[in-house]
Amino acid sequence: MTYETILDGMKRFGSTERDICVSGLGVEPEQVNENVIIAPWWEPKSLHGLGKVKYLSASDFSAIKVWDITAGKTKITYIKTGIGAPVLIDALLSLGVTRCKKIIFIGSVGSLDAEIGIGDIVIPEYSVCGDGASRYIASDDLKSDDCWGEKVYPNTDFSNTVKSITQAVCDENGVKWHIGKNYSIDTVIAQFAHIDEIIDMGCNVIEMETAAAFRAAKIMDIPIAAVFSVSDNTVTKKSLISGRTKEDNDYRRKVKKKLIPKIILKAFEG
Repeated sequence: MTYETILDGMKRFGSTERDICVSGLGVEPEQVNENVIIAPWWEPKSLHGLGKVKYLSASDFSAIKVWDITAGKTKITYIKTGIGAPVLIDALLSLGVTRCKKIIFIGSVGSLDAEIGIGDIVIPEYSVCGDGASRYIASDDLKSDDCWGEKVYPNTDFSNTVKSITQAVCDENGVKWHIGKNYSIDTVIAQFAHIDEIIDMGCNVIEMETAAAFRAAKIMDIPIAAVFSVSDNTVTKKSLISGRTKEDNDYRRKVKKKLIPKIILKAFEG
């Protein structure tokens, strides 16, 4: 599947490139900056020192909201997509008709390793496709070439830059960080029945969007990297459902609020 194929499909049924952006994001294509943050759930107010924030709009899909952020000379578009690959992929594919040149995905990740603690930062090496949305952009033919279980990678150069910045920021602040081998899944509740199988695939973290995000960015030829904050740890019985302490959550919020904005701004400045 190419991005041109996706655009041609939209145009065939009457949509313009402007329509794609306005429908997918709720803003005009020219309102999107070269630097873009994609976040399934977090809003800018949860990140300290990210810059001067201006709310732009929501799309017709209520989960998707857009802000404009100014940090010195750096201009950033911040997009909250809602949780899950199906909503994220449409928002991300809308960026192909804008001037976007770099994307940083930020969000929560669950740990599948006792050594990766709540509040730690993870930079994913790859994400294994365990979502259904990816199938619509992996191939021209839905009946063949199934991408389920494939490893999907962020942009190598940009991800290496983000990784180096993360190491420096975390070392300076005494925070642990890790390289993630991620699994992207479609469900929180049903994931627990498959945890052993996912760990056996070599995965040490789990979330819901980046396999689709990495694939979508690649077909648009837009560099993407991801920064995860560990929200829970299934193997230590501190899952999203139960077991986390107030101290766990307070530490995680502190690291997320103070360190992730530093990583983002340094990465976009570079």
